[in-house]
Amino acid sequence: MVSSDNDPRPNVERSEPIPAGASRSQGTDSKPAASLEEAIGSSSTETLQAAAADPALSEDLALALLQRMDLPSEVLERLGKSRAATGRKVKLALVGHPKTPRHVSLSLLRQLFTFDLMQVALTPVIAGDIKVAAEETLLKRLESIASGARLSLARRASGRVAAALLLDAEPRVEQTALENPRLTEAMVRQALLRPESGAGLVRAVCAPQVVAAE
Repeated sequence: MVSSDNDPRPNVERSEPIPAGASRSQGTDSKPAASLEEAIGSSSTETLQAAAADPALSEDLALALLQRMDLPSEVLERLGKSRAATGRKVKLALVGHPKTPRHVSLSLLRQLFTFDLMQVALTPVIAGDIKVAAEETLLKRLESIASGARLSLARRASGRVAAALLLDAEPRVEQTALENPRLTEAMVRQALLRPESGAGLVRAVCAPQVVAAE
């Protein structure tokens, strides 16, 4: 009988069998990572920040997160820098959230589409300074916006945008802006006093008064 001391085979350390579904690296007290669906419902700011910055956060989950009105501003700021914030709907929801930091909202405004800016300017619950900034961003774009889009803005946009379109080179845009229900008499008077105001606007403004007098 050969002694085990003379056994030429290497001394292999035997280990306990590993249960199915487990790995050697797992400790006995380790826990699975919380899913993003669970994380966005957390009350922990740290967990919410991690979820907001997670590259795997989808647009739908980001929108679900933004439905929470109790989000800390740090979470909203982190979300504004995330991959999910490249989506149009997420940008719009971030700008519309009452706790989004002002500098985040202002940065996102420059990335919004024309009619999204119009929507921001018309949304009552959005802070006044953000609405004004949305209007200013929109006004700067008017010269580069197509005729059909300007016509739609003249009909649907805020009074301030409609007042700017009273000076549009196209008579149909000018006339449509004059019929905008948000346009005030003060805005019309101010437009008439502008150096670039033309005879067409004067005639369009005076025409209803002439008809009424007849």
